[in-house]
Amino acid sequence: MSTVPFIDFHCDTLMQAWFRHRKDLYQLPGTMLDVKRLRQGGARAQFFAIFLQSLKMKKYLGPLIPRDSRYIEKLMNSFYKTLQRHEDVIAFAGNQDDLKKNEKAGKISAFLTIEDGREVQGNMERLSWYREKGVRLLGLTWNYPNCFGYPNSRDVTVMKKGLTDFGKEAIGELNRLGILIDVSHLSDGGFQDVAKLSRKPFIASHSNARALCPHTRNLTDSMIRTLGEKGGVIGINHCPKFLYQNSNENRIEDLTAHILHIRNVGGHEVAALGSDFDGIHGKLAVAGPQEYEKLAQALRRAGLSEDEVDEIYYKNAERIIGDVLL
Repeated sequence: MSTVPFIDFHCDTLMQAWFRHRKDLYQLPGTMLDVKRLRQGGARAQFFAIFLQSLKMKKYLGPLIPRDSRYIEKLMNSFYKTLQRHEDVIAFAGNQDDLKKNEKAGKISAFLTIEDGREVQGNMERLSWYREKGVRLLGLTWNYPNCFGYPNSRDVTVMKKGLTDFGKEAIGELNRLGILIDVSHLSDGGFQDVAKLSRKPFIASHSNARALCPHTRNLTDSMIRTLGEKGGVIGINHCPKFLYQNSNENRIEDLTAHILHIRNVGGHEVAALGSDFDGIHGKLAVAGPQEYEKLAQALRRAGLSEDEVDEIYYKNAERIIGDVLL
């Protein structure tokens, strides 16, 4: 059986390339993902995140990590340099038309995203600058509060907090600009604010089901239903601790269970892929994009039809790209 094409909503490969002083993502030894392995796995599109280094890491490494704005520019340069050097294999995509054009040309589509909106610092003009530079998805928070709102947290008080006044205003601007709003890492209160305020579908690019694994990074059944009602999607995260409590191993059966649960709760158009490759560690059953067929086979064994597997692998993602990205 041929490999199923896929669209993956999240990887941290740009960060890993930066740590290795590499500006070309075609072949990256020691990482989980690169363009060569995307090609081997039959990728239709990959969303490449610019993950802003954690405040703890910035404090530890000090001047080795440049200021956020400079860091973003450096990773953008790596992204675009890769596309220029390997234009026969991979190309920029900003919307559904680009996705279809690239597919017709036999190229992988590369979408650019930012994980953690702290660099915006309450300046709405930065969102327009992101859009001009090719960013098509913004993860509002990481694991610290910022100008948009509050993160997921074990602290119940923090978890209930929502978006800031700026964050609430920014939802409308992101809708206007055609930038996907990503609620992975956001607090429960922030999720509810996004659901109330966004006029367009939004996503959780790399999250799982809290009913199966009670981690604050995961989504409750109520959230999953809300995403389904709003036309959003959830990219299944391969991180072991988001799949099974206190685990250092991601098993095919755990990935399958989360996908089936999300489909059953939110509907067949909700589940998608969001591996978090190069941002996770542990013993991984699917260790890179070249191994995605393993999960497809498991979903078939679980009783899903070929069309249902296609929905999870690329059709649901393609739909929301068409609904939101301009």
